[in-house]
Amino acid sequence: MVQASDFAFSGLHIPGNTSNAVGSRVTPVSVTQIPGLNTLGISMVRIDYAPWGINSLHTHPRATEILIVIEGSLEVGFVTSNPENRHITKILKKGDVFVFPVGLIHYQRNIGYGNAVAIAALSSQNPGVITIANTIFGSKPDISTDLLAKAFQVDKSIVWQLQTKF
Repeated sequence: MVQASDFAFSGLHIPGNTSNAVGSRVTPVSVTQIPGLNTLGISMVRIDYAPWGINSLHTHPRATEILIVIEGSLEVGFVTSNPENRHITKILKKGDVFVFPVGLIHYQRNIGYGNAVAIAALSSQNPGVITIANTIFGSKPDISTDLLAKAFQVDKSIVWQLQTKF
């Protein structure tokens, strides 16, 4: 039996804890939090940023994202696909909106000295998220150091150092 609680979520008014390595916290509202979103093709997140905090390079394999700045100023950007790999970037202020196309690597960075807050809507009830650095350098088991060194054209010691951080 379906209940009202299957279609409701409380808590987006509560700031996320940004005391972490990247200085941001994403609070998701997807099918996991609201079962009633199943098959509806929408979800949302609140993103809190400490001063100079980032929402690290990531992609959503199943969703386009539209973001509005609620508080503060953000540098946002995405990179188009091969072979062009164009970096599209913009500075957003309170009330500004930006779209990140489905599947493209994108990011946000608080460029202010105070906290920033954004709300984003995604075109899937289960958009998925692939954080680039965590995926590449934090996979279990590790991706071969030789392979990563060649792919990034750096010394193996740099790859090893990055793998120990993730």
